[in-house]
Amino acid sequence: MNIKEYIALADLISLFNASFGFLAIISVLNGDLSLAAMFILIAVIFDSLDGWVARKSNRVDDLGFGKNIDSLCDVISFGVAPGILLFAASKSYFIPYINILVALLIVLCGILRLSRFNVLSDSGTNFGKSKFIGLPIPTTALILGSFYLSGIFNIGLALIIMTAVSLLMISTVEYTKIRNPILLFVGGLLIILACLPQEISSGIFNLPAKFLFMFTLIYLVAVPIMAYYAKLHRSGPNV
Repeated sequence: MNIKEYIALADLISLFNASFGFLAIISVLNGDLSLAAMFILIAVIFDSLDGWVARKSNRVDDLGFGKNIDSLCDVISFGVAPGILLFAASKSYFIPYINILVALLIVLCGILRLSRFNVLSDSGTNFGKSKFIGLPIPTTALILGSFYLSGIFNIGLALIIMTAVSLLMISTVEYTKIRNPILLFVGGLLIILACLPQEISSGIFNLPAKFLFMFTLIYLVAVPIMAYYAKLHRSGPNV
């Protein structure tokens, strides 16, 4: 069958997502880690746009072509690219091979996360309409990309955070989908501003990256904490 019978405008936007993920990998190989961080952040914008375009165009995807393209692109931009960026940024870390293990964990957990999402989508459940089961995979790009560009990057802390991010992706923690137009606009604006040429070697520069990192970190941590306290409240006091 001709590829044109399957592909839609939303899928072309997904391919831009993958393209920037690939460019991020090339940038790491060329030694430009800042540019790589910018590229994976830009990939997040295209990942958000493809879903929006699909909804606005009333895209019919009975065969799951768009869903599979989206997942494959996400593996590149939010699994492989962040993993390689983290590895390259931590090559001189004092604990040998830990960077390789954490980078590999990002990729493997990302694959598992997306595979579970596709299985749940195929099952016909309506759960995914409002919530994600496990941390959404673009968080890897938002956390690592903004952290690297923030001017306060610390490799030890990055390894810890990205380990937590990886495990939360395959967890059963329910993360609410952010659909508020204002929050989405602010997030996109922070990404664009963070990707503008700035001096990241000084902690006083690149405030957009700092804010983006802080807000994403709050989303990362606050949801499991609230879920834990809600579970304690439902179980009641021990007697």
